[in-house]
Amino acid sequence: MSENTQPEQNQPLTGAPSPEELEAAQAANEFDALTQAQAELVTLQAKNTELADSYLRAKAETENARRRADDEIAKARKFALESFAESLLPVVDSLEAGLAHKDATPEQIREGADATLKQLKTTLERNKIVEINPASGSRFDPHQHQAISMVPAEQEANTVVSVLQKGYLISDRVLRPALVTVTAPK
Repeated sequence: MSENTQPEQNQPLTGAPSPEELEAAQAANEFDALTQAQAELVTLQAKNTELADSYLRAKAETENARRRADDEIAKARKFALESFAESLLPVVDSLEAGLAHKDATPEQIREGADATLKQLKTTLERNKIVEINPASGSRFDPHQHQAISMVPAEQEANTVVSVLQKGYLISDRVLRPALVTVTAPK
């Protein structure tokens, strides 16, 4: 065979990359992948920093909102008590005025006491404090009444016979249950 017809062993075929070219291409791909990974890492670190900052801001905002709510509750309690106390002042004034009359007759004292009691009850109602005063024969309610004793009576069992002390509700919550006697079962 002639020398020209046979390809040399060391020369690559046309179109096929040499090992050096393959190695260079692989290194370039690895470099591109590394560069891309580094860019992605920088992006993720920036996103992480942004999210951490957002978290801290949200946490601070939540704490501030909680603090403001606590302050509002404290103010509401303070002013609610202040309003109630202010509404009691006319009752105090009436009692003091009644006591200032040294030569009042028993009828005048009674009239003054009745007027002052009416004024006090109006003040309590205005502040959503309502009497619990069950009528005789009404059903015993353990949520609003406290049975002091059971007595035999001609009424249905577990009904109120008499009220020993009125109870009071504030906004549908029992401040003090009414002390009652109830009928004993037959």
